[in-house]
Amino acid sequence: MSTRTATDERAVVIGLEVHVQLETDTKIFCGCSTEPTEDEEPNTRTCPVCLGLPGALPVLNEGAVEAAVKIGKALEADIPERTDFHRKNYYYPDLPKNFQITQYDAPICADGELEVAVEDSRRTIGITRAHLEEDPGSLQHAGGSIDTADHTLVDYNRAGTPLVEIVTEPDFRSPAETRAFLAKLEEVLEYLGVFDATRDGSLRVDANISLVPGESVAKDGSIDDDALAAANRTEVKNISSHKGAEKALAYEVTRQRNALRRGRAVEQETRHWDESRGITVSMRSKEAEKDYRYFREADLPPLEVSDWRESIPIPELPDARRERFRAEYGLGAEAADKLTSRKAVADFYEDVADRFDPDLAATWVADNLLGELNYRDMAITDVDDRLEEFARLIELVDADDLTTKNAEEVVLRGMLDDGDDPDTIVEREGLGTADTGEVEAAVADAIDDNPEAVADYHDGDDGAINFLVGQVMQRTGGSADPGEVNALLRERLAE
Repeated sequence: MSTRTATDERAVVIGLEVHVQLETDTKIFCGCSTEPTEDEEPNTRTCPVCLGLPGALPVLNEGAVEAAVKIGKALEADIPERTDFHRKNYYYPDLPKNFQITQYDAPICADGELEVAVEDSRRTIGITRAHLEEDPGSLQHAGGSIDTADHTLVDYNRAGTPLVEIVTEPDFRSPAETRAFLAKLEEVLEYLGVFDATRDGSLRVDANISLVPGESVAKDGSIDDDALAAANRTEVKNISSHKGAEKALAYEVTRQRNALRRGRAVEQETRHWDESRGITVSMRSKEAEKDYRYFREADLPPLEVSDWRESIPIPELPDARRERFRAEYGLGAEAADKLTSRKAVADFYEDVADRFDPDLAATWVADNLLGELNYRDMAITDVDDRLEEFARLIELVDADDLTTKNAEEVVLRGMLDDGDDPDTIVEREGLGTADTGEVEAAVADAIDDNPEAVADYHDGDDGAINFLVGQVMQRTGGSADPGEVNALLRERLAE
């Protein structure tokens, strides 16, 4: 068998370590704010605790623990009665103490799972663990990327920000699957209210990639343990988005395949994803677990959550809400998916569906509003203080005070582009619906003024009716309902 054939038959094995920034007011072990201020200076949102100064002692943030418990429940993970904190020892410039307070063999969540849709199938991804830890500081590489920078600056404002690290089983078989998983995970975290996707660095991913012989993959997708242990593993860091994860892993899989085709070994190393260049670059040899010299954090007592974990509620999660929308509102799968993709969207839809027909509400929220927001690279959260105005727009359409065409093409776009409310736009543009007499007069004029189109229609050219509808809409300034105009024209032309 040729080297190329043997390499092509290699299977891709990927596992993820997802670092989620928790939405708390203060850092995990001190009272420093987690909220950056405008034009914030480096190294100013710090204190002796998060800077690791001698004698400073950590105090655990209760809000971070509650957030971790919610995540564990959503992932159907085991939450033990007792969990401990450890010191992970390594030297790196962004780590002010030269160790990180994290969890090791007693994480707050373990043995969970998350079901994701991948193309036309559903896959269950195993969650090995989810544990609490503190974020390091941030590095700014001046004059280039990590391997070309003139020098590197360190900012400790982020040091001590609470994180939950979610570690998956090596259950991914393609970069596309990791993208689907990250999108689903972010959706769940947003529903839980523990995560803000708009924050810079709120979700960061380290990915471990191995190529194993294809015959070591069973029909159910499981990997032979010996084959996985024998394959050198590359860790890719600095991934910060779903799309970035897919691109970084696609590049790395190709790089490893090419190395094997050339008869070279894949080094066990840590690599950095350089998004600007679309490549991974070598950082260092990959550490083994023993290199971190974990030991118990003596300044923090064991954490016991058994007495109050059951009292921490979690909301209805995306999958459950999706199914309820289909059953309760009679929505199709595509509409239900759109309307539950963000909690704010789902909440707004339910509010609108309580006032109007659910199908009308779905059309306006899922298609019209989200479509216009996406076109402008905006999210529902960018207009969440104006949702009553959008409900008023739907009310005008539902009451036949405004045509759907004018509502979509003039009023909605004006609301988003100019910030005006719907009533102001309707009055300014003169967009009230035409009365029956005005429409009937416009229909008669269109028929009288366009005998050729009338003749074409009578000769069987049904498309001629569209031209006549356009003529009527032009005469009424777009204030007539196109469907009613079409029906009225057909009625008059049949006489």
